[in-house]
Amino acid sequence: MHDDLKTRLCDAVDAAFDDQVAFLSELTSHPSIRGNEQSAQDFMSSELAARGLNVDRWQIDVAEIQHLPGFSPVLGRYDDAVNVVGTHRAATQKGRSLILNGHIDVVPEGPLDMWDSPPYEPRIADGWLYGRGGGDMKAGLASNLFALDALTACGLAPSADVYFQSVVEEECTGNGALACLARGYTADAALIPEPFSEHLVTAQLGVLWFQVHLKGLPKHVAYAGTGSNAIEAAIPIIQALHDMEHRWNEPDKRTADYAHMEHALNLNVGKIKGGDWTSSVPAWCVFDVRMGLFPGKSLEAAKAEIEGVILEAARSNTFLRNSLPEIVYHGFHAEGYALSQDGSAKATQAIDALERAHQTATGTTLEREAITATTDARFFGLYADTPALVYGPRAEAIHGFNERVELESMRRVTKATALFIADWCGLEPR
Repeated sequence: MHDDLKTRLCDAVDAAFDDQVAFLSELTSHPSIRGNEQSAQDFMSSELAARGLNVDRWQIDVAEIQHLPGFSPVLGRYDDAVNVVGTHRAATQKGRSLILNGHIDVVPEGPLDMWDSPPYEPRIADGWLYGRGGGDMKAGLASNLFALDALTACGLAPSADVYFQSVVEEECTGNGALACLARGYTADAALIPEPFSEHLVTAQLGVLWFQVHLKGLPKHVAYAGTGSNAIEAAIPIIQALHDMEHRWNEPDKRTADYAHMEHALNLNVGKIKGGDWTSSVPAWCVFDVRMGLFPGKSLEAAKAEIEGVILEAARSNTFLRNSLPEIVYHGFHAEGYALSQDGSAKATQAIDALERAHQTATGTTLEREAITATTDARFFGLYADTPALVYGPRAEAIHGFNERVELESMRRVTKATALFIADWCGLEPR
């Protein structure tokens, strides 16, 4: 790619940057927590259509994806899960195709009085945009879209097909990305701008979600000694799971990407509820757990060990040994994925192209990072023979209070993405 074209693309990003920030602010104002993504997806659909992309907006049908590798079990209805894909069809088809993937769903905001400003009223201060989802990952969606805009502003278009994906369910199952694959959206590479500080993600963990259902024996609290407290019975089971967590993190259990991390795998008890009355010994308790696992570990092997730990702990309880816990899997059934283990020519070429783009946009060498979370990259890398590059802007407090994204970082990522598209896909006159 000529230096003149690199300069023109970067200048085009700069020229439209105020519009990009306004776009991000509008997108962040939509409270697109799970089940409430429709207004944000309507906005995305209209923006894609205005740019002349062929827009596919559809409701995910569980029956069409539940048999596929990577499917995560769901609880409740799914008639509100909507994906949006905008397609650019190249005239010449001379280049390599690309998926630009991002998720529209955000996690719940928590107690509003613990935010410095309302989470869905984005504000800009000291070069940062604050708001739920601004970092994770609506800034990434904005960088994907405005990178394509930069090509358009230069009178150019990718010379291969490009699929701009705005998906749901990334924060709990990944079934939105899986539904895109089931619908036939495949490509030679995928780029996912998750907020990992302009680093290339070399590996990501797998994640399992499960619930533990406990039964107790209800009694009036005056006779508590003759009952069995289901809430208190959860305590030794949770401790046993944490003991398992520590075993899974031992040095001989770590893969190469995580050998330097003492505690990459985290177990989190994210929700707990139980009982019906303050003066009654609780007859039931349910708690929800998230557990990480290293790439290459079988989900079935992980589940077998989890179940064994829970049942062994339950058998030490006089009541529970005769009323064993029920374990229900829902949400993430996610295997780990390591781009670092993909030695294919496509992966090597895609990484090289991103390195060049990052170097031009930032003047620095592309850093690599193994992360302790999961992303939708696994679907492309594990199930579609598609190297998935996770590379996005710097953000802080994602999933927390006062989530924010650094706007200059978004600008740099947008430039790198435009340069990467030009290099990877090739260019043709618009």
